[in-house]
Amino acid sequence: MNQGRRVAIVTGANGAIGQAICVGMAEQGYEVVMVCRNPERARQAAMQVRKAVAGAAVRTEIVDLSRREEISALALRWQGPLDVLINNAAIAPRRRTETPEGIEMELATNVLGYVWMMRAFDNLLRASARARVVNVASYWAGDLDLDDLQFKRRTYNNDTAYRQSKQANRMLTVAFAKRWPAAEVTVNACHPGDANSTLSNSLGYGGHETPEQAADTPVWLATDPAVAGVSGKYFASRQQRSCEFASDNATIAALDEICAGF
Repeated sequence: MNQGRRVAIVTGANGAIGQAICVGMAEQGYEVVMVCRNPERARQAAMQVRKAVAGAAVRTEIVDLSRREEISALALRWQGPLDVLINNAAIAPRRRTETPEGIEMELATNVLGYVWMMRAFDNLLRASARARVVNVASYWAGDLDLDDLQFKRRTYNNDTAYRQSKQANRMLTVAFAKRWPAAEVTVNACHPGDANSTLSNSLGYGGHETPEQAADTPVWLATDPAVAGVSGKYFASRQQRSCEFASDNATIAALDEICAGF
């Protein structure tokens, strides 16, 4: 399908923001690989992207991002180049659940899923000409507890777990920016925008922006020449913003090491 197009993976691609990101990337001429958990939802989302963008090059991959083995299998069966990875998938279950491997589900999906995708596709991204990684995080971030990432001691609350996961996304973006030379791969985090979605509803919120507005900054970070060579930063509304977590090098290193152990 490639036909000379640059290729982008978008995770959580059947969600409100994820699908809008896929449309934005297709409009920029990218071949879009929509990574989803549910085959029927993936099919419907891909159909909507093709409907929105004439001639869109779109395909789907069915992957549970809370399972490292499924991400590894995706990387093993991958053929061709990869130029952009947009880590967007996130959940906020109201009850604490675990993966079959015994990992708390929100940590596994929202944090480790990002890490496992970046590690699994490391070589392909490095082989691309100026690859980009965009980690969709949030301004709604905080409550990180390195001694209790899985809420085994704390009482589980999906809002607290979500805030922790988004702080982790922002901190791990800094860690990977140190790992990857910016001339090879840039990696940045962003707040996407506030759209009404399954995720926002799980957290008890609605949304005052359209999915297209929420997708604007992730697509811009993935494609715009204005941010070529910029790495390890946090953005909102197409503006680089100060990140209160980015200078905590000791916690960043400790979190990176913990995640590498899963």
